[in-house]
Amino acid sequence: MEVFNTPNKIIITCNKRLSPYLQQEVEELGFEIKRSFSTGVELFNTLNETIKLNLNLRTASQILYSIKEFKASNPQELYDELKNIAWEELIAFDGYFSVTSNVDNETITTPLFANLKVKDAIVDRIKEKKDIRPNSGSDSNKAVVHLYWKDDRAEVFIDSSGETLAKHGYRKHPGKAPMLEALAAGTILASKWDGQSSFVNPMCGSGTLAIEAALIATNRRPGLYRMNYSFMHFIGYDEEVFFQERRNLKEQVNKKANPKIVASDLSQQAVDIAIMNAKTAGVDQLIDFQVCDFAETTVPQEEKGIAIFNPEYGERLGNHSQLELTYKRVGDFLKQNCKGYRGYIFTGNPDLAKKIGLRASRKVEFYNGKLDCRLLEYELYEGTREKPKVIYE
Repeated sequence: MEVFNTPNKIIITCNKRLSPYLQQEVEELGFEIKRSFSTGVELFNTLNETIKLNLNLRTASQILYSIKEFKASNPQELYDELKNIAWEELIAFDGYFSVTSNVDNETITTPLFANLKVKDAIVDRIKEKKDIRPNSGSDSNKAVVHLYWKDDRAEVFIDSSGETLAKHGYRKHPGKAPMLEALAAGTILASKWDGQSSFVNPMCGSGTLAIEAALIATNRRPGLYRMNYSFMHFIGYDEEVFFQERRNLKEQVNKKANPKIVASDLSQQAVDIAIMNAKTAGVDQLIDFQVCDFAETTVPQEEKGIAIFNPEYGERLGNHSQLELTYKRVGDFLKQNCKGYRGYIFTGNPDLAKKIGLRASRKVEFYNGKLDCRLLEYELYEGTREKPKVIYE
């Protein structure tokens, strides 16, 4: 079974509401999208092409290459169909694989049972053909097989990614309640920041937004920080394809880019963590880290750009009454210190957002985990012209 050079359906998944930015990324890489949906996009290409996708995409989670679609009403039919696949041509008899699944079938009470049937089919097939059985378990750092099974429709994939792509590999010290790297990249793409003008990020926490901004500005891709993917552990993998793509990533880094990125936090510990993460990503020299109250953050005036906040929502961190005052102060900071900028506040609490005292010109929907969130955009006009005070609705 030659999968690395055989075109087939590819599903690229992402967190809900990141799909528009994933689609933008995929098209900018030169791929044609066959279908887009709320949690991903569909392509038609080879497993080799997933290598480029895995190394380049900022907002993706998993990249799945379809092996077979079939009908299965119950676990036995699932097993029988899967056992007919030439797994011995995909997974080495002395290798290791794991199984993940997305199952909605009335005969299955737990996805773990479906995973077990997939594992049994693969192991039994390889043992019949090679007289030895591969190892399997829950670790996703080797070959990963993914099952999608809804009602009587099933499809089995090579999960070419393995560990999720949503984590970009540089954040060794996450800090408190960090924003997922893929989500941070998505919010920056949603802001339409040009990668050259100023990027101001008060309340930076562990630095994810500022670091992702620096990565985007310099065209550094997530593949620079990762050396292991599931596709490497399937038969037919040509390591030269991978290393050529990594060489391409290194060559396309824009070392001349010098955006003015400012990140601040009241916590010395948070800033220390952010600096460590930025050093791992190789962008610490591009970010001006400051320890201060957010209202004292330096806002460059020569090259105006965006100011973006990700304050606490009152869900996991912070006291609600204190946060009301904080949100009001954030609004005051934007009005008084960021004239000529576009302001952004990412929040999962609309009641607190009303305390900002500005009308959002745009509201972009996101999820942070399971929290329904908004990226609120504010046009911060220059000059002394008085504008009536209106609040977020």
